[in-house]
Amino acid sequence: MNSKEYIESGQLELYVMGMLEPEECREAERMIALYPEVRDEVEQITKALKAYAEEEAGAPHPAIKPLLMATIDYSERLQAGEPQAFPPVLNENSTLADYAEWLNREDLRRPGDFTDLYAKIIGYTPEMTTAIVWINSMAPHEVHDDEYEKFLIVEGTCDILIGDKTYRLVPGDYLSIPLHEGHEVKVTSAVPCKVILQRIAA
Repeated sequence: MNSKEYIESGQLELYVMGMLEPEECREAERMIALYPEVRDEVEQITKALKAYAEEEAGAPHPAIKPLLMATIDYSERLQAGEPQAFPPVLNENSTLADYAEWLNREDLRRPGDFTDLYAKIIGYTPEMTTAIVWINSMAPHEVHDDEYEKFLIVEGTCDILIGDKTYRLVPGDYLSIPLHEGHEVKVTSAVPCKVILQRIAA
């Protein structure tokens, strides 16, 4: 097989993606070493696949960074000696008094300024994460397929849109988000909306 035939065979695309058998891989590497045009084609395929991956990846969800920072903060607090806590599971009968132990702590306050979201984790197990979360203006659209998300409003007000329904929430209100349902939060108060947020494995 000459270099033109080999380039047109589709083997180079499979080589770049790591999908060739060992013997086929050795043959591709032999062709790359023998023919500059084959080497150039590999470079072009690599660039095209990288550009495609970057285009498809998109920007990370805005909640990822605040929740990652909250996880680091929680780990550091535990290492510094804070005992592990097990906040109660949120339900329709939950009240703010159930979480007073954490809501009244001076070290679990938000900073004076933050962009969209700020969080402080107050309890973690592999099945459930509980956090105090402040939402400045909105939390963008997301869908949960493997965890239930529950809210208890502490301060401020917000609308939570689930599908085509809008739930107007004030302090003391509880809401559970169904699995597989797209939802977003829009703050309707002049101050950030402060919530107890719980995510529970489905």
